[in-house]
Amino acid sequence: MQVLHLSTSDISGGAAIAAYRLHQGLQRLGVPSQMLVDKKSSDDRTVFAQKTNLSKALGILKPTLDRFPLRLYRNCDHTKLSLEWLPDQVSPKTTKLAPDILNLHWVCGGFLKIETLAQLKQPIVWTLHDMWAFTGGCHYSQDCDRYTNSCGNCPLLQSGQNWDLSRWVWQRKTKAWKNINLTLVTPSTWLAKCVRSSSLFKDRRVEVIANGLDPEQYKPIDKRLARELLKLPQDKQLLLFGAMGSTSDHRKGFHLLQPALQCLSQSENQYKTELVVFGSSAPSPQPDFGFKAHYLGKLNDDISLALVYAAADVFVAPSVQDNLPNTVMEAIACGTPSIAFNIGGMPDMIEHQWNGYLAHPYDTKDLANGIAWVLQDEQRRQACSLRSRDMFEQNFTLDIQAKSYIKLYQDILFSYT
Repeated sequence: MQVLHLSTSDISGGAAIAAYRLHQGLQRLGVPSQMLVDKKSSDDRTVFAQKTNLSKALGILKPTLDRFPLRLYRNCDHTKLSLEWLPDQVSPKTTKLAPDILNLHWVCGGFLKIETLAQLKQPIVWTLHDMWAFTGGCHYSQDCDRYTNSCGNCPLLQSGQNWDLSRWVWQRKTKAWKNINLTLVTPSTWLAKCVRSSSLFKDRRVEVIANGLDPEQYKPIDKRLARELLKLPQDKQLLLFGAMGSTSDHRKGFHLLQPALQCLSQSENQYKTELVVFGSSAPSPQPDFGFKAHYLGKLNDDISLALVYAAADVFVAPSVQDNLPNTVMEAIACGTPSIAFNIGGMPDMIEHQWNGYLAHPYDTKDLANGIAWVLQDEQRRQACSLRSRDMFEQNFTLDIQAKSYIKLYQDILFSYT
């Protein structure tokens, strides 16, 4: 059984990292696995990308070109929608690599034209890292449920019309994908519910398989050693916040973190606590959290990330909408209790007041309560730490994920033949 993963990138971005980890997990279990990407960042010989200078240049331009029609809508945020209308070379390259089964991941940014899926001959497993596959172009729908019908009158486009680009994208998907052999996989229970309520995929097979991590890369490390290596204070309770574009991506909730921490700073812990932020440099001007903040910038390797999680007392994930964020999984793998809003895939990883705290959605006071609940009792924090690691080992290791995918692949191929 030869598996080919299609992903815009291999290790650039959260979805790409999750896809690459699965690729490695399958190889560890002896399953031949390759990746076809637009932009290659690793030196892995089983990852294939554009080779000529012209094709590499086009790969850089594609995300901008794909969003070009969005200029018709002056008030929309172009970065939150993908149209996928540009021609691509995926079909001939896939034919050349001759896999038995295809596993799609995040394939936007001009990498895969919507209509190309119908040209692919192998059965397809599509791992959804966001909502794009079943919407009219958005990656997260926020409060909109138009994907349950036929999109149009898109809030992100601010079109005010039923016949807009979101309806056009939705119709292209409906027409192109109606006869393809397609199985959907979602990393979170929440996203599976969204898929099953969508007009595009309500009759498709949907499986929930959580992402996985290598338990030897992400594991508890001595806290004092981690802080010493990172030059972080030993005598403070450290709150950790981080994500790709952590201070600029509205969906990651940085704007909700500030009022929560200001509320927390009024407690008796105010002189004991400091904040650590990774994934972004310090914004200008720096926000007032009521605590001293350490900005570590972007961390691109597993060793540095594992050290940061181990150095922290708690990890805070104030996302307003999220699937199964790598950061929370990485935190619990390192034995760091996590606090988040009760949204998206968070309940899959955080059991309320067992290994962390799930705050009422967007209630910053309750988020502050959750942080205090963990920090104010060291015995409780240590218990949450042990339970976090235990939850990870029972549900989210790379071997558990890879074995689930192997079983799914075999089932699909058996039915296909």
